[in-house]
Amino acid sequence: MKKLMLLALSLSLLLAGCAPNFNEQDEVVREKEDAKEKAIIPSFKISDQYYQTVLPFEPSESRGLVVGNINSKYDITEFETGLMRVAQNTFDPDKYLFQEGQHLKRKTVSLWLNRKFTAAQLEENKLKEEENIGLNPLDNGKEETPKFLAHILEHNYLVKNDEGKYKLGGVVIGLALNSVYYYQKIQYGPTYETKISHAELEKEGKKLADEVLSRLRKMDQLKDVPITIALFEQQSKTSVVPGNFFAYANAPKGSTKLGGWEKIEEKYVQFPSSAATESHRDDLTSFLNFKQDVEAYFPNFNGVIGKAFYVQGQLQELSINIPIQFYGKAEGIGFTQYVAGLIMKHFPEYISIEVNVSSVYGPEALIVRKADQNEPFVHIYN
Repeated sequence: MKKLMLLALSLSLLLAGCAPNFNEQDEVVREKEDAKEKAIIPSFKISDQYYQTVLPFEPSESRGLVVGNINSKYDITEFETGLMRVAQNTFDPDKYLFQEGQHLKRKTVSLWLNRKFTAAQLEENKLKEEENIGLNPLDNGKEETPKFLAHILEHNYLVKNDEGKYKLGGVVIGLALNSVYYYQKIQYGPTYETKISHAELEKEGKKLADEVLSRLRKMDQLKDVPITIALFEQQSKTSVVPGNFFAYANAPKGSTKLGGWEKIEEKYVQFPSSAATESHRDDLTSFLNFKQDVEAYFPNFNGVIGKAFYVQGQLQELSINIPIQFYGKAEGIGFTQYVAGLIMKHFPEYISIEVNVSSVYGPEALIVRKADQNEPFVHIYN
């Protein structure tokens, strides 16, 4: 086996080596709604896949709502990072800077996520008629009437104008949609669920996107900027893999109509699972062979789970978790070296692999093999 990059240095040293050099930051002027302010662009950029952001960081007023509205931490992470991938189709990361959404206020998002209300329901919820702006369907008296819209996320992208100042150059909106709607017939009673087909979800999502665009164009700051709206299908509460964005559409500057919808062919698949068996048998076979070799090393093995990320049907990334019990540091180091070798043996070079080895005491080791790399990076936690 080729020489591995075993690093026993602390994680703090690793991060220090990758930290931005703040002595080389660019100072710019950021145009705001009613003022201008000095801002800083850090010179360091993690990779071409990420947008630079301006400092000081301005959080969205609606931040935090996502935690209560999205089913799992897996969906929360993918909803936010996936929306940035969607943005790259329209807003070049080399020209635009990222900023959290500044235009959809917390109260606005909360009201938009409501159902439509009858007069009696408005009174019951202590809302005014002008606040009856919910985007979810009216409850027709049946508890299973689903809510399609779970959350709305806004990202802003700044671009340099002719005067060398950064101003709003585009807005990207993510609409998180329920594939499963959960409800209770009585407060604190048992929870029931209604599954929503993808076809119905897509149909309702596109209707919602048209209405959201119409409302955004009525905001003075957003009348004349390009707007992209993307649709995200979140998974059930019990899923161990996240949902995915499946379509997006653009509205050019000043337009009140979305252009044609573009399909996003991204999907997460759990290894092993029936979905992997049905659609990705060859990739699953490689994973199962890897799993079998891991199991042969330790009799007290607890299980190997993989999360595969597909783009246009092609496996791009595979994240593997190995929970195991060690009885000494040397044992853990030996096992990690063994697993690193298995990665090179079982998986083709065009796939990015990440393996997290953990025990009851926490993370034990991290192994990363980026696509087309000859050797993996290995870190043993102290």
